[in-house]
Amino acid sequence: MEKIPVVQQHTPAFVKDGKFHVRLVEGRFQNLRRLTTWPLIALFFGLVWVQVDGMPWLLFSFEQRRILLFGTSLSWHDLPLLAGLMIAGACLLFFMAVAWGRVWCGFACPQSIWTWLFIRIEDMTEGRANQRAKQDKKGLTGALFLRRSAKHLLWCLLSLATAITFTGYFIPVRDIMDGVLTLQLSPAIGGWLLIMAGLTYANAGLVREKICLHACPYSRFQGVMFDSDTRTVSYDTNRGEPRAHKRAQDGSSGDCVDCGLCVQVCPTGIDIRNGLQAACIDCGACIDACDEVMHKLNKPRGLIRFASEMELTHKASRFLRPRLLGYGTAIVCTTVAVLYGFTSTTSLLVEIRRDRNALFIQLDEDTFCNTYGVKVESFADNEQLINVSIAGDRPYELFGPAQLDMQETGSTWLPYRVCASGIDSPRSELTFNFNGREVAASKQTTFLARPSKPVPRD
Repeated sequence: MEKIPVVQQHTPAFVKDGKFHVRLVEGRFQNLRRLTTWPLIALFFGLVWVQVDGMPWLLFSFEQRRILLFGTSLSWHDLPLLAGLMIAGACLLFFMAVAWGRVWCGFACPQSIWTWLFIRIEDMTEGRANQRAKQDKKGLTGALFLRRSAKHLLWCLLSLATAITFTGYFIPVRDIMDGVLTLQLSPAIGGWLLIMAGLTYANAGLVREKICLHACPYSRFQGVMFDSDTRTVSYDTNRGEPRAHKRAQDGSSGDCVDCGLCVQVCPTGIDIRNGLQAACIDCGACIDACDEVMHKLNKPRGLIRFASEMELTHKASRFLRPRLLGYGTAIVCTTVAVLYGFTSTTSLLVEIRRDRNALFIQLDEDTFCNTYGVKVESFADNEQLINVSIAGDRPYELFGPAQLDMQETGSTWLPYRVCASGIDSPRSELTFNFNGREVAASKQTTFLARPSKPVPRD
C-alpha cells in the first residue's frame, strides 16, 4: 500500500483571501468534547470565586508572597512543587500524544476551547457558515452591520470576563470587580486587563487557527512523538479511494463521495484526506461529519476515524510500547515525589542576617553585643502570634520583640540585639527559636566577640 503523504496545506481550496467559515457539526466526538470542555470552563470561571474561611481557594498572591492552593498555604520557597506538577502534566501530555495524537489540542487546549466559544457566538449572531459565506459575497448591509456589531460586542465581553478571571488568580477577584464597577482600578491592573482582553479577542476571534499553525510549538514537535502505533484522526484511503467522481476503469468507486464536509467542519481548514498534517488538532469534527454522511448512504461508519498507521495497513497495533511506558513511569514518579513534597511544606519561614556595619559592639571590658536583622513569615492561617527566644552555650540576653504579630510585621526586617558577658571565644554558635501554637522553626547563626583572654593555639 502506498503510504499516506504528510502535507502542509494551510489553506483549504475553497478559501478566498485567507478567510474561511467553520461549519458546526454534531456527533459523538463533539459531545465528548463538550463533556470535557464545559467542566473546564466552569472550573476556570467559578474556581476563582470560591473562598474557604474568608480566603480564596486558589490564589498566587505576589503581595502576600504566598500561594493558596486548595486550602493549603505555600510559600514561594515551595514553588518547586508546582514545577513538579507541571512536569507531571507535561509527561501526561506526551503520553497522550504518543497514544492518541493531539487529543489535548482538540479537546482541552484553552486556545481551542475559546475558539469554539467564539465560533458559537459567530454562528448565533451572523448565521451558519454557508450564510456567512453568502453575506461576505453580497457586501456589508445594515442588518449585517448590526449582527456583526452584536458579535464583536459579545466577543469583547467574553474577552473581558476571561481577562478578569485570569487576573483573579493573582489578585483577589472581588478587589478587581470592585475596581471595575467603581472605575477605580490602578493603571497597572487596568492596563493588564486591557492587554489580556485584547489578546483573547485576537487569538480566539481573529487569529484562531494561525496560533495552532504558527505560534504553538506543540504542532511542530508532535511528529517526533508519533510512531506507527499512534492512533490519530486518519482517512482510510483503501476504503475511500477512488472517490465517487473519479471512478476506476471498471466503474467501481470508493466510499468517499467527495462532499467536502470534512474540510468545512475543520477548525484549522485542512483536508484530512491528504494525510497526516501538522495543523490537525484531532478534534474529531471531520469524523462526526463523515459518519453522518456514511449513515445517510447506508455505508459503515469509520471512513475517517482514530486509527494508527498499522491499523490502516491491516496490521496488529500495539498499545504498550517502550516510549509510552517511559512517559507513564515518569508521570508516576513525578506525582509521587510531588505528593511527598506536600507533606513537608514551609509553614514558618525565617531569615536572619548580621549587621554588616560592625562585627560586634563592646559595651565594657567583658560584655559584647551583636546586631541582627530578623524576618519571619508565617504561611499558616491560624498562626498569628510567634514567640521569639534564643539558645546557646552562653547566657545570652535578647533585646527586641519577644512576640511577633504576623498581621502587623508581615515580611519586614526587625532589628534584634544579643549581648553576652564572659566570652572566651571569638566565635560561638547561637540559635534563634520561633514558636507558635502549631508551628516552630529554628535558625542558627554566629556570635562574634573579642575574648578577654587570648585563645591558645594548637
